[in-house]
Amino acid sequence: MPSLVTPALPAGSLGAQKQPHLPVRPGLALRPWRDDDAGTVWVAFDCPAIQRWHVRRLDSDDEARAWTAQWAGHWHEETSASWAIVDADDRPIGQVGLRGVLLAEASAHLSYWLLPGARGRGIATEALGALTRWSFTDAGLHRLALEHSTANPASCRVAMRAGFPAEGVARGSVRHSDGWHDTHLHARLRTDESI
Repeated sequence: MPSLVTPALPAGSLGAQKQPHLPVRPGLALRPWRDDDAGTVWVAFDCPAIQRWHVRRLDSDDEARAWTAQWAGHWHEETSASWAIVDADDRPIGQVGLRGVLLAEASAHLSYWLLPGARGRGIATEALGALTRWSFTDAGLHRLALEHSTANPASCRVAMRAGFPAEGVARGSVRHSDGWHDTHLHARLRTDESI
């Protein structure tokens, strides 16, 4: 059945280009994941907080390598993307990414996590800001959204500081190891005042 609406972004809008390196500030950048980042990813997914909110763990080096390797394919398929948040020595200290990319709607959901030693310094907010700017200006997305458990106030603070106002609460919308959680939905539009 033909659509009556022209897709907001054509196929190839992301996948036809190389995934970019994005500056955040001096000493902080976003870059695509590499095979040699697998050790850091395994450490990250061994963190109880990351396991709690992302409901995943890794059990082997092979799984960690598969996690880092998957992103090149997702980029070319234009379904999702992930960047390592790296320090001045190009060491990963976290992740920020686009999930559920819909080119027809020019929209995506955001995800992020930080290693414990990188938390509490505004890094997630800055990384989210850099990805948001690129998503709206270079990638041409119209809407970015993120959701987090209402029991995760740290994630709520990151969203609000990055300029993502709360739009509402989705009741019982995500299942964690301790049961169903309500989530806060935050979003920004390209047309919002400051990007």
